Amino acid sequence: MSEGSIGERARKELRNYAIVAGYLYVCFGALLFYKSALLQQEGVNFLPHGIAAVKALVLGKFILLGEAAGVGASVRGRTLAGTIAIKSLLFFALLVALSVVEELVVGRVHGHSFAQTIAEFERHSLLEMLATSLLLLLVLVPLIAFKEFARVIGPGVLRSPPPGTDQSGKQD
Repeated sequence: MSEGSIGERARKELRNYAIVAGYLYVCFGALLFYKSALLQQEGVNFLPHGIAAVKALVLGKFILLGEAAGVGASVRGRTLAGTIAIKSLLFFALLVALSVVEELVVGRVHGHSFAQTIAEFERHSLLEMLATSLLLLLVLVPLIAFKEFARVIGPGVLRSPPPGTDQSGKQD
């Protein structure tokens, strides 16, 4: 493989990572802002600077690792909606599994045993964990849908100017 193709591939991967992480950051930031507003009504000051960014970067990397590993690559539902649903569930399962592994590793790095880290999970209510999981799944659906639409209509079509316009975007 030539240097140009490696550099081009690296640029493409970085661009894809930036887009996925940016999308996740906007979604997580909005959700945490909402949580902050609700908690503030109860007298709790909670403004998690950076949590949304770190989570977006980590989960964005997990998504790209899943794509590189071929998660859902062979899935073809009867309809496009079916394919989107199945792939969203597969990536959701991947993100949950990798997030658990990540928490165990981070706990270990901070000197906690696996039992202590798992006890930390148990501190959260089942309802809170279910709500967070559902929100994660709902955030994944549009991302997977966009990728599937792009795959179905062909590479580069979503980034090309609409028919009847020149390269600058002006109408003919």
